[in-house]
Order: sequence, then structure tokens, then C-alpha cells
Amino acid sequence: MIKFQNILILFLIAVSAILFVFQKEIGDFLNLYYRPTNFYSSIKPVPLVNGLFVGDIMLSRGVAYQIEKNNDLELPFQNIKNLLLKNDFVFGNLEAPIIDGRKIKGGEMILRVDEKMVPVLKKFNFSVLSLANNHLLDFGAEGLIKTIDLLKIFDIYYVGAEKNESEAYDFKIIEKNGIKFAFLAQNDTDVIPSNNCAQENKNGTACFNLEKLKEKIKEAKQLANYVIVSLHAGNEYQYQPNENQIKFTHAAIDAGADLIIGHHPHVIQPIEKYRNGYIFYSLGNFVFDQMWSHETREAIAVRIIFSPSAIKTIQIYPILIENYSQPKIINSFNEPEHFKNIISKLNFPDNKFVLIQQ
Repeated sequence: MIKFQNILILFLIAVSAILFVFQKEIGDFLNLYYRPTNFYSSIKPVPLVNGLFVGDIMLSRGVAYQIEKNNDLELPFQNIKNLLLKNDFVFGNLEAPIIDGRKIKGGEMILRVDEKMVPVLKKFNFSVLSLANNHLLDFGAEGLIKTIDLLKIFDIYYVGAEKNESEAYDFKIIEKNGIKFAFLAQNDTDVIPSNNCAQENKNGTACFNLEKLKEKIKEAKQLANYVIVSLHAGNEYQYQPNENQIKFTHAAIDAGADLIIGHHPHVIQPIEKYRNGYIFYSLGNFVFDQMWSHETREAIAVRIIFSPSAIKTIQIYPILIENYSQPKIINSFNEPEHFKNIISKLNFPDNKFVLIQQ
């Protein structure tokens, strides 16, 4: 027992001596051991923003009839609301002025949206709308002014039209999670009468003007992380972009735009990566009553995940319009023919693209 006690005493003395001699080294080791947890917990994750881009939104004519028939203002968005609401912002082209008036009959080419639809657009997360299109002035200056006044009331940003030329061509900036997005929109004069173009003392839409576009892109680039340009152009029901579309979109990216979102053809057109920018020549319809062909019922919604300095992922959602009014997400199982048609029109230019089936 005495020997054991002696050994234990000697061991404790040795340990104490080691701790005394190497106390600094042991302290440094313990600090190093615990440091990773404290260090990594202090790093803030990189902010990300999810933005959704959709095609032509037409809440008139057959769509308005379905809304009234079903007594449901939210009818057009019922089958797509989960996608709309899970994003930080939603952008699309509003294909009609917002102004109360007479009913628009089937087959008419003059369109309008009931004023009571504006809070519905707000509810379903539409944050920025392009007004640069061939139907905005269907109800004249009164329709345009009413539209922008109502959008302002409900805090929905708009681009591509205003009460005078300088404001019509200007950009709007939205900020989400510390990331800034500048939006611009222009309208090809091939698709509208020339008197629809905004002038110095006249309201209207922003018509094709590359010099103004380049100037505004350069200005926006100094203020925002991303510059997004909406283009209303192309030949209706044609599956390839025309010369004007290509010239305009390439010039916009050369000037510094990051993303081009195209509307008007009512069908899907190709996707292109040009230099460091992405061009969606036409997303097709989104809410529309053109049920007379597969192609006018088929579309895509594009969900893009942005970091402060780069596009991380581009998700493509195949869309099918039903009931003259209702877009829904489809996949290869529930709508194989339509899904195949949509995929055949797409090309994914790099590995950032992901086709979503849900």
C-alpha cells in the first residue's frame, strides 16, 4: 500500500509539474480546440434572393369571364399560388390597362383589367410589372394614368410607361435581402402604333431606343447588383426571335444588362447565354385565354436564385394554362405531351439551369 501511495504521489507531482511548465501551450491548445465553433458561428451566411419571372398576364376578355362566372377574383392564380408566394419578388408583363369599364367580349383585341384586380396582384406577390406593351393604351391616356396611379397605391413597381418620356424610359430599383435589382422595359415599335410612344409632354410607353437604353443601363449599373430588362417584341406565334429582338437584347447585354425577359409572341422562344447575360426571348403566356392551340397554352416560369455577385441557379417550371385563365405547373407524368412540347423548345446554355418537375 505504501509503495502505491508513493507512486501516486510521484505521478501527481509529475502531472502538476507538466501543467505548470506547459500551461501556456495547453491554454493555446484549448483555445484552438474551441475556436472553430465560435469562429464559424460569427460568419453571416451569404444573402440570397429568389426572383420569379413569368409571361404575359392578361386579366381581360375570357379570363374576366371566368373570374365573374366563378365569382372568384383569385381564380387565375389558384393553381400557381404556391410558386408565386415562395419568392422574394415576382415580375411579369401586364397585358392591359387597369380601368373599370364595359365588358370585353371574346375575340376583341381591346383589353382592360377591372380595378378590383390590383389588390389580387399584390396579394400574389407581383412586385414589378412591365407596362411596355401593345395593349397598355387600349383605353387611351386615361387608362394609362389610372393604371400607374392604382399600382402606386398598392405599392407595385412598374416600368416601361409613364406620364412623360423621361420617366417612361427610367428604371426602378427594388431591394431584397440587401441585393438591389434595377428594372427597365421597352416596347418594339413594330408591335404598336407610333403615337403610343411616350414623348416629352405626352404619356405613353418606352419604345425601342438603344441610346436611351444604354444610357439607363449604365446609370442603373452604378446603383444595383443586377440590371434586368424587359423586352416586348417579336412576331406573334413564331418560335424563333426576329432580328430586332436579337439586336436589342445583345445591345442591352453589351451595355451591362444581366438578364433579358421577353414577352409578346404568346409562345415559348429559345433561351440564350450571350457574354455574361441570359436572354429569355419569350416566356409565353402566363394568364391568358388563348386556348385554341397547344403552343399558346404552354409556357415557362423562371425562378432565379441571386447572390450579391452572381446568379446561382436558374430553375425552369413548365406551365400549362387551363380553363381559359389558370396556369399550373406540369411535369412529365401528369401532362406528358405538353411537357414534351415545352422541353423541345428549350435549350439550357450552361449548368446553372435546372428543370423542375413537381
